[in-house]
Order: sequence, then C-alpha cells, then structure tokens
Amino acid sequence: MNIIEAMHDENLFAHQFSGESWRAWRVLLSAFYGLPIADDDLALYQELTGRQKPPEAPHNELWLPVGRRGGKSNTAALIAVYEAFFNDYSDKLAAGEVATVMVIAADRKQARSVMRYIRGLVDGSPMLKQMVLRETTESIELVNRCVIEITTASMRATRGYTASCIIADEIAFWLTDGANPDKEIINALRPSLATLNGKLIALSSPYARRGVLWENYRRYFGKDNQRVLVAQAPTLTMNPTLSPEIVAAAYEEDAQAASAEYGAQFRSDVESYISREAVEAVTIPDRYELAPASSNHYFAFVDAAGGSGKDAMTCAIAHQDKEIIIVDVLRVMKPPFSPEYVVEQFCDLLKMYRINYVVGDRWGGDFVREQFTKRGIYYELSEKNKSEIYGEMLPLINSKRVELPDHKQLFDELVGLERKTSSTGKDRIDHAPGMHDDAVNAVAGVCVVASQYRPYCAAPRIGF
Repeated sequence: MNIIEAMHDENLFAHQFSGESWRAWRVLLSAFYGLPIADDDLALYQELTGRQKPPEAPHNELWLPVGRRGGKSNTAALIAVYEAFFNDYSDKLAAGEVATVMVIAADRKQARSVMRYIRGLVDGSPMLKQMVLRETTESIELVNRCVIEITTASMRATRGYTASCIIADEIAFWLTDGANPDKEIINALRPSLATLNGKLIALSSPYARRGVLWENYRRYFGKDNQRVLVAQAPTLTMNPTLSPEIVAAAYEEDAQAASAEYGAQFRSDVESYISREAVEAVTIPDRYELAPASSNHYFAFVDAAGGSGKDAMTCAIAHQDKEIIIVDVLRVMKPPFSPEYVVEQFCDLLKMYRINYVVGDRWGGDFVREQFTKRGIYYELSEKNKSEIYGEMLPLINSKRVELPDHKQLFDELVGLERKTSSTGKDRIDHAPGMHDDAVNAVAGVCVVASQYRPYCAAPRIGF
C-alpha cells in the first residue's frame, strides 16, 4: 500500500486525509514518492514545485517551506507513521538493531507536538494499534523492529542511529550558528540514513534567507533533481479550510512577517547581526572571569528579570584599558529565582569591584532601582533601548576594541542576533524567535557604557 492509498483507506486515515482540502498535500506526496500525478493535478504540482515534468521515481529528500497552519505537523505525523508501520527492514538490520523514524525539532516540547499527532493516527486505527510493542512519552516501538522517536536538534544527540526516515520540524528556526548549527546537524544525520536508503523530510514556515532550508530552496526549487524535491506553498493553498480573513488581517498588521508566516516567502528584511568569526576574534579562550584590580575603573550593566518566567537576570562588569574594553565578569541567574536575592548577590559583586552605580534597562519600573538603592548602589536607567545598544556594540566588535569572556551563552546569543528592517526603513536589532538575549544585553550595555568613559575628564559621565 502506498501513502496515497493509505490516505484514502477507511481502516487507516480516510477520516482525516481523504477530503478535498488535502488535495495539495496528496499531489505533493505523490511527487515525493514517485507516484503518478493525474492530469488535472499537473498544474497544482507545477505551482508547488516550480517544475514542469512530474518525477518518474521517488526522491530521497523533501524540503518544504510552507505557511503556518498549512498542515505541516499533520503531514509529518502521516509520513512518520507510514514509514514506520508500512515498511519492513529486518533483512537489512543487524541483531539488536532497529530502524528509527526520527522526529527532530528545536526542542522537545516542539517535537512532542508532532508526537501527539502521530499517536492520534495510531490510536485511531485498530490495525496499527496492534503493531505497537511498547510506548514511552518520547517513542513508539513496533513489532516490525521499527521505532518512532522524538529528539532535539543536536549534532551529538542524533548520532549513532540507523534511520529509515528523519523528519526535521520547523528547521528554519534551528540555530544557524553556535554549537549546533542546522547545517552540521543535517550533515551528521545523513550517514544514519545510508544503510536503509532512508528519507529526509524538512518542513517549516520559512524565515530568513540563511540556513539549510534556504540553501536547499535556492539550489533545488524549480530544478529537475532525482534526489531532492523542494516545494513551496502559502497556507491557503495547503489548507483551504483556514479563514482568509485571518491571513488578510495578518498582512494588514505586518506584511513582511505575514509573507513569511502565511505566504511561505523567505524574509528579505532579516539579516545576521554579526558573523561567528567576528565574535570568535574578540573572545579570549579559557578566560572566564577577571579578578578586580585597584588600577582599573569599572563599569556595570544589569538586565533585570522577574525570576518566574523564561528570562535570566544578568550583570556584566567591564573596564577600559587604553582603547580596549575588557569584560571582566558576566553573571547569569537563570529562573526560577528571587529578584531581591539576585539583586543582593549582584550588589555584593559590584562592591568587590568598587562600583557604586550601575546602568540597567527599564524592566520592573522603580522596583529594581529601589532594590539596588537600598543596598548602596545607584541604579541609572538606560536612555538607549537594546537595539540601539547592539548597534553601538557592533563597531566595537568589528574593530576588535573589546575582549569577551569565554562564555557559551554569550557567544550563542551574540551570533543569534538579527537585524530587521521595518516598513519605515528603520533597522531594529533583536534576538531571533525562540531565542534569548539576556547575557548579550548586559555585556553590550556595559561595553557601550565603558566606551564613553574619558579618564582625563574632570568627572566621568555616568551611564548614557
């Protein structure tokens, strides 16, 4: 039984996938699996893939920039179930080896979302349910020596598997730099597919013009390639049941964002803030913290947080040595925490460096300022927002006028910053969706403060 027959079978998935609203997905999956495409579906196939002639054989890889609410998660679950339940690889597996269908996402919470769709398909079919040998929260093991398993996007966590199928969910939002760049994860995964001639399926709403989704789209969309198929489609093409008013309202509110979220277009207004190489050039290996020295004049910046959410509260200390700004200390307090306790810890730290004032953001209003003030530290509100601070930090890094500590979170946050151009033409620098900038906010802030210090002035300028 091929996947299209399974979508129409009353004992399997007809209740979910046989309707007219799934027509575009059936055309796309027919193309991927090398199945015949009806004459009246040819124009739709050409629209989705940019190709003219339908394929004559199955592909190994499917890359899909598709708009949000377009049915990607449902389709990912369908492919995972089909590849695990409808194939037998026992003649190619060694003793004790299993064929794994891997569902990979940026984090486990996101991967579990696809797993819920998978369980829904399995539980809805008594024929499939009887093939389940055992289940955990993150895997379903079958009697045919196949297992469906969720995992996170990591070069290390994804090695060592024999995979029959790999589904990379929302891959446009995986990291493109840092310890686990998307390109290196995919490179690490491909050998896992070699033994079973497995399939790689990458689905995502598109984002910036970078990363492996963009590279494969740029290289293969509209090209006749026997190994790789790329398709691109807006939400309403893949899911005509979604209200057009929702999409229209999104375009009215933010056309650039909506063109990516619902139009499946890669954003041309998003660029990387800084290169990985530039950050590496100013990061001092194995330097984690510098002790206070009596000859230095120190500055500090605080990025406050409430302690109960996802944001950390951070404090950075730096001094200026001639034209070089040296970041001496970066402290990151991750939630949950008591803000009063963290302020007390930060104040003790500041006093070690003979600092009696600190610059900080406007989070929390007067509460944070009062907590510092009652402990003898004057708290000055930054007049610049974080986008302006990042803008002033960039030339300091590019000209190598800063020295940064060897701090993984700081490094990842720096290379993860993005420059976005608004509809008014003004640039804004911020973290990418799903990322944080707590550490880099404190470090960039203190570097900008220190860069404005003039040691020969009668009195140093405080803050900004």
